[in-house]
Amino acid sequence: MSNTWSILGATSSMARAFGRAVVARGDGVLLCGRDMDDLKASASDAAARGAPVAEAMAFDARDANSFAPILKRAEGLDGTVSVAVFVGSMPPQEEIDANPDLIAGTIADSYGGPATFLTAIAPMLEEKGGAVVGVGSVAGDRGRLGNYVYGSAKAGFHTYLAGLRNRLGRSDVHVVTVKPGFVDTAMTWGLEGMFLVASPEKVAHDILRAVDKGRNVIYTPFFWWGIMSIIKSIPEPIFKKLSV
Repeated sequence: MSNTWSILGATSSMARAFGRAVVARGDGVLLCGRDMDDLKASASDAAARGAPVAEAMAFDARDANSFAPILKRAEGLDGTVSVAVFVGSMPPQEEIDANPDLIAGTIADSYGGPATFLTAIAPMLEEKGGAVVGVGSVAGDRGRLGNYVYGSAKAGFHTYLAGLRNRLGRSDVHVVTVKPGFVDTAMTWGLEGMFLVASPEKVAHDILRAVDKGRNVIYTPFFWWGIMSIIKSIPEPIFKKLSV
């Protein structure tokens, strides 16, 4: 049975790598995002690689009106439909502190918009089958001085995905929560303190393996599970004095 992925935020480095990986497996792709020229180029590349479906579609996490055409196109596809969410924005915390109006957009990009889209497509997934990949972040595991607004949005998305996993699991639709550490992307370019940076291709490989194995939550690269276990275990009186 054919499968087509709606990839939200398809212009990101991780999404590009994931898209190439699923096309190599014979899946189709609806590449969704805001930069239509970029998306159309990626769709042409996917078609050249043999994707049975390769289309560019407009998506803006802050504009729910952009969701309907994607949902309609997915409904008309044969086979199963799957969704991979790579959407998010991370303004520097100091910019948010100076301009709290940035909070609403950060939450819409990193949690609210993706959750609204997934809730809208959930009945279709229950009917047609498929899978969901939700890309969160290790930043959502604990509020930290350096990015607590972005981290709180991703923490909310993690909790949403856990509930969605409970719902869709009753229809044999699996939901994977992905918590990447530092990845070589435009979002992290130029940030200080970066270490053990993973390639987008490595992350895409880990995600697909998690889908195949029915994993619920993964850290990628895997060693971030250990790092975050230590960070989460630090007592709050000590943690709040740290500059992390």
